[in-house]
Amino acid sequence: MNADPKTLHSLLADAPNRWGRWGPNDEIGALNFLGEREVRQGLAAIRQARTFTLGVPIATDRGDPVFPGRWPARHFMVADKAGFTAGHWHPLHGGLEFADDYVTGFAQAGTHCDALGHMWFDDTLWNGYPAASTNGGMTKAGIMPIAERGIVGRGVLLDIARFRGKAALGRGETITHHDLVECARAQGVEILPRSILMVRTGWVGALLGGRETITDTYWEPGLTFSLDLVRWFDAMEIPCLVTDTLANETTYEPDTGMMLVLHAALMRNLGIVFTEMAWLDDLAERAAADRQFDGLFCGSPAKVSKGTGGSINPVFIR
Repeated sequence: MNADPKTLHSLLADAPNRWGRWGPNDEIGALNFLGEREVRQGLAAIRQARTFTLGVPIATDRGDPVFPGRWPARHFMVADKAGFTAGHWHPLHGGLEFADDYVTGFAQAGTHCDALGHMWFDDTLWNGYPAASTNGGMTKAGIMPIAERGIVGRGVLLDIARFRGKAALGRGETITHHDLVECARAQGVEILPRSILMVRTGWVGALLGGRETITDTYWEPGLTFSLDLVRWFDAMEIPCLVTDTLANETTYEPDTGMMLVLHAALMRNLGIVFTEMAWLDDLAERAAADRQFDGLFCGSPAKVSKGTGGSINPVFIR
């Protein structure tokens, strides 16, 4: 790797790219790998019929952790009992009263999926679509095609934090594909081709618990770029990457200082769907107790018209 590449264009010049693999109109990328066989593999991994939901709460009273530059979702009551008591609202015919509310926030707040066109460089999105197609809304590679397709397959939990003997990884701590393979081996679980990878760092738990905070020097832990890592993801045909961090990768690359390189290398170039800020702590605790780290992952983001992303509350069944 060039010791000091100046652009993503030069850094990824020799990295794999899947544009056109599923035709010129494709907008779901690596989700094309999830067919009937992969769904059946996920179903076959269910042994206890126990379910875990992987979404985090949003619009909490204490404020939600969000990536720097965004702000937490906000929740407003529009109608409640106090409104009826004050005479602002009146019971429906027959006597029914009601509560109603309003939530506003970023599409990438809380647990969410990124659209494949969410980030780009060289004025080009996933599959070669022009960056101008984002103007006024995602007319190409938005979240709607992913939401309509859904994400269902065999999920594999890789508890990197526990593997390293920590409650949570530290700021800027990195993970390679070799770490993923070694963690799987230690856990006794196999990363099959087309597995949905669920990587636990403990970071969201640390943010929600107040042990870590969002600051101007924010630098979260996670996967770090190398050409070998990108080639491994390509060869393994990974359809979806799920982590308990805000951006699914370390914020800055230690070697180059570039920001969010894997959004370019994995999402933009390979069409891998990113699911970020998943709640994996409860699942990890149970998996460590009974040594079952795989199961059926299923979920679909909200169908946000022309959206850059969508909230999701995945269900994992094991």
